[in-house]
Amino acid sequence: MDYPRIVISALRGGAGKTILTAGLIAAWREAGLPVAPFKKGPDYIDAGWLALAAGRPCFNLDTFLIDTPGILASFAAHAKGAVSVIEGNRGLFDGADPQGSTSTAELAKLLVSPVLLVLDCTKSTRTMAALVMGCSHFDPDVDIRGVVLNRVAGSRHETNVRNTIETHCGIPVLGALPKLSKDDFPERHMGLIPAAEHAWANEALRAAAALMRKHTDTGRILEAAKGPLQPCPPGLGQPGETQSAKSALEPGAAGTEKPRIGVARDSAFQFYYPENLLALEAAGAEICPISLVHDTSLPELDAFYIGGGFPETHARVLAENASMRKSVQRAAKEGMPVYAECGGLMYLGEALVMQDGTWPMAGVFPVVFNLAERPQGHGYTVLEVTGANPFYPVGSEIRGHEFHYSGIETWKDEGADLVFRMRRGKGALKGMDGLSKYNVLATYTHVHALGTPQWAPALVKSAREWRDTRRARPAALP
Repeated sequence: MDYPRIVISALRGGAGKTILTAGLIAAWREAGLPVAPFKKGPDYIDAGWLALAAGRPCFNLDTFLIDTPGILASFAAHAKGAVSVIEGNRGLFDGADPQGSTSTAELAKLLVSPVLLVLDCTKSTRTMAALVMGCSHFDPDVDIRGVVLNRVAGSRHETNVRNTIETHCGIPVLGALPKLSKDDFPERHMGLIPAAEHAWANEALRAAAALMRKHTDTGRILEAAKGPLQPCPPGLGQPGETQSAKSALEPGAAGTEKPRIGVARDSAFQFYYPENLLALEAAGAEICPISLVHDTSLPELDAFYIGGGFPETHARVLAENASMRKSVQRAAKEGMPVYAECGGLMYLGEALVMQDGTWPMAGVFPVVFNLAERPQGHGYTVLEVTGANPFYPVGSEIRGHEFHYSGIETWKDEGADLVFRMRRGKGALKGMDGLSKYNVLATYTHVHALGTPQWAPALVKSAREWRDTRRARPAALP
């Protein structure tokens, strides 16, 4: 009972899991209940909304990127003393293979967690009962504790579906949500708009919380989360001894001067796993937030981390901040360690081509990026390190994920600086990824610190070395 928990899943992606999850979390928080949010899979945007709803970080539980001891250690570290709400991804049983590896169902079984199933009832009635019955029998070890109907057309529609499911499946219907306007939770090509870009995000969450109180039985859902629960899985609350589990939980070395690692945090660059930042601190770094939108130059730093985001929606303002672009380029050419992912990679290029013009970027790499209407890379990645770079040894393997609409339009030194071979995924160019130049590594692949435990110590080590190198230089003559 130390870990009351519930997984919220659906029959497919786009069925309304995030709005229900965020609204439920917000409603419980407004009632004074501490809620620990988690997101199954590598998603950043949904996790951002769940974090805002809960008023605390949302941690990702991704069984492709993170091993089982790491998953259990992270859950145990962040779930204690709260009700855990875990939003699934895609459909309940959708995984990497016919056996359902990496599926939401597998995560629910790993955490021995009950499941709340969200049903998109658009133009359906009795068929919903057949689908629920199919899910309950497909894997009896998945504990479907209740369902919530979504996008119901009215009271008659709701009554028909509710009675059919409860009569034939014996599973309670714990809510029925009406069709919503897209204005409540606007969508973009990657799903929900990031909360950081949503000027009225808190207002939207309050509306979602009110919606859950009105149209779902939040009390019965809470009862489902609290029990009766099966015993917690072995090792929960007793983190394993794997390197991935330890990296998120152990403090950094005491008594040493911390290197300063800048992290680009603003509306243009916001995609960071909380575990990645915790891992940098655990490895001994001091995190310094930097805005590439508003700040005019880099402060004194020992390394710089530029995560993903939407530089394309901020292309004009990033381009107009010429002093910052020149500051980043100068620091990179001088040898400061820089690690960049996806949107950060785009920012380090020469320019970004958009419909409204071509916008200059930092110019660290002689690459011009463009933007397509469809994803140019989407899914998990497996990389083999084939070339020298500041952070990963040649021959090592990295697991991550990519989701980008941008691609390379022109490259003066085409492919010359690529150091990753794609064993799985699209990458940047011709089955390769990972642009490395100076002391910079930029890649379309996002990594998770629990699944790539060598990443944070390597970045902190490079930061210390760069700091010591600068200090060893002779002082300039007056």
